[in-house]
Amino acid sequence: MMDNLMITLPLLILFLPLFSFTILIFFGKKLPRQGDWVAVGSIVVTFFLALYLFIQMILEYDPGFNHGASFSWVDLDAFKIDLGILVDNLTIIMLLIVTLVSSCTHIFSLEYMKGDIRYHRYYAYLGLFTFSMNGIVLADNLISMYMSWELVGVSSYLLIGHWFEKESAADASKKAFLTNRVGDIGFFIGIMLLYSAIGSFAFGPIFDSIANGDTIAGMTLTLAGLGIFMGAMGKSSQFPLHIWLPDAMEGPTPVSALMHAATMVAAGVYMSVRLFPIFTPDALLVIAYIGGITAMLAALIAITQNDIKKVLAYSTVSQLGYMILAVGTGVYTAAFFHLLTHAMFKANLFYCSGSVIHSMHHALHKKHDHDTDPQDMRNMGGFKSKMPITYWSMLISTLAIAGVPVFSGFLSKDAILAGTLAFAQHHPGHFLLPIFGFGAAAITAFYMFRLIFMTFYGKPSIKEIFNDIHESPKEMSGPIVLLGMLSFFIFYTFPNFNPMSDYGWFKDLVVPQTSAVPGSMTANEIAEHAHHVHYFAMGLSIAVATLGILLAVLMYHKNVISPKTISKKLGFLYDLSLNKFYFDENYNRFLYQPFLRLASTISWLDWEFYDKYLINGFGRVTNIFSRLSGKLDYDGIDQGLVDGLGRITNSGGKNLRKIQTGRLQNYLLYVVAGILVIIIVQAF
Repeated sequence: MMDNLMITLPLLILFLPLFSFTILIFFGKKLPRQGDWVAVGSIVVTFFLALYLFIQMILEYDPGFNHGASFSWVDLDAFKIDLGILVDNLTIIMLLIVTLVSSCTHIFSLEYMKGDIRYHRYYAYLGLFTFSMNGIVLADNLISMYMSWELVGVSSYLLIGHWFEKESAADASKKAFLTNRVGDIGFFIGIMLLYSAIGSFAFGPIFDSIANGDTIAGMTLTLAGLGIFMGAMGKSSQFPLHIWLPDAMEGPTPVSALMHAATMVAAGVYMSVRLFPIFTPDALLVIAYIGGITAMLAALIAITQNDIKKVLAYSTVSQLGYMILAVGTGVYTAAFFHLLTHAMFKANLFYCSGSVIHSMHHALHKKHDHDTDPQDMRNMGGFKSKMPITYWSMLISTLAIAGVPVFSGFLSKDAILAGTLAFAQHHPGHFLLPIFGFGAAAITAFYMFRLIFMTFYGKPSIKEIFNDIHESPKEMSGPIVLLGMLSFFIFYTFPNFNPMSDYGWFKDLVVPQTSAVPGSMTANEIAEHAHHVHYFAMGLSIAVATLGILLAVLMYHKNVISPKTISKKLGFLYDLSLNKFYFDENYNRFLYQPFLRLASTISWLDWEFYDKYLINGFGRVTNIFSRLSGKLDYDGIDQGLVDGLGRITNSGGKNLRKIQTGRLQNYLLYVVAGILVIIIVQAF
């Protein structure tokens, strides 16, 4: 009975959002309130189903909790594809994350998106996205995962470009879609490399085959792993494919919270964690450096951004870099732990920013001011007294992301930093990895408190609108309060109440598996190395977080240090950060424009040369020859030969008719004449 329930409930969680999408896309406009109650009801039900699965997981308290089912989809003897679902502890936790954040997004959007011209389509696309994300989470094989992976790309394109009448939103959706396709090509190549060697798409057979070392190994396995990781680079916005995520903030703020804080961008990390056993040490080293560079690079960009959503966007990129860094250094359970905690506090940060933007927008609209940017933090200030719920909730989540003790982010960050430090101790040549980790931690604390002080402290930047700033309605403040509470440590360490320890239900139930790659370090060895440096890493992480917060206080709260003076002194370095290291400009100059010129050249060759001169030239020659052939056919053959013979025959017939007189004597004369001719011919 329980086995059937563990299959039935995940299938309901999977298909209820699809049901919502189908109803709303076809009938949404005709339903009361454009069917938002269908969407909200469906998603909330999935959350409670996921919560039930989570409770069952806790009650059983079994690290080996595992259920699954599959069926044959394509069977051509030599080529077989099965579709199925895998339900284990990793799956259940991820389902809870997706459904919780999706439910909060649906409820938050009731007020935020009220009056939108495509209201029903917005909720329909949310359902499609949630279905796709659940498909990735539940997949038990690479093909199932890849199909859902691509569907996430399509639905994200629709959501980011929801306000497609804005050129910036349309461009952002296309940029996100195309950038992700680059990563997805690598993902597909990696899948095909594994299948060509192993003959299966299912996770279990792949892991077993690699462990046996008799099908795929060495450079081929490394390339397959890096190909698969390219998919994660696209979805999880890792350097150098990170450029799409900040622009994707053009979509509605609830979409940013759903896609770019907890689900879509987390898909790459989840996939890396799920497929960790296939990565070779060489592949993991590449992954670690990409994660470390991403974490540091995005953090350095975030410190100078003034758009509140852009700050959070680059913060997301940086935190995803943390997770990927953890995967690369072997502590992938710490990466998943940070994925869990980050989903809560980052989604809340986006909701809080949406609350601020919503209030700013209404205040500016009252003053008929359509020029002031409601997302620019330089236009804010002093909102603490006007929006107390938003302020306190955002402060709690900021403390969490900064890695302050008692909050969830401290636990997961500490686990990542300990693993990174342990890796560097055993591989001294890679000392840059912990520098990336701790450096990004310090910068994160700085720019997040910069956001808090610029938004909620100080004097109002625009006094004319300050009196119209107000707290958001309950549909928006409810999810904010809930996710703010989930930023505390106890929800992740229960039944352990020690705020300085990450031991609890998560660590007991999400147990690392040893790599399937022969010769790799075992899970126990990696865990032991991380444990030895745990307290040192903890102290250092608290120190760098304190340093970052203190610097933000001095610069943006106490005004002891002038940000303008610092920016002038930094000069070129400040401009680099402000302009996002000119990635977009350089990509445009050295990648997009050369490809456009190449495309233009190919187009010219295709049209001006191939079509105009070659194809059309052949056409003209053929036309000339056809005309000559036609003239020869008509004038020579038809008119000259055929019709000429006809005329000769006709004329001959007419002449012969003249000798047919009907008189016997004339005929006898012709016979005699003929006989004489024959005699004369024979004589000679």
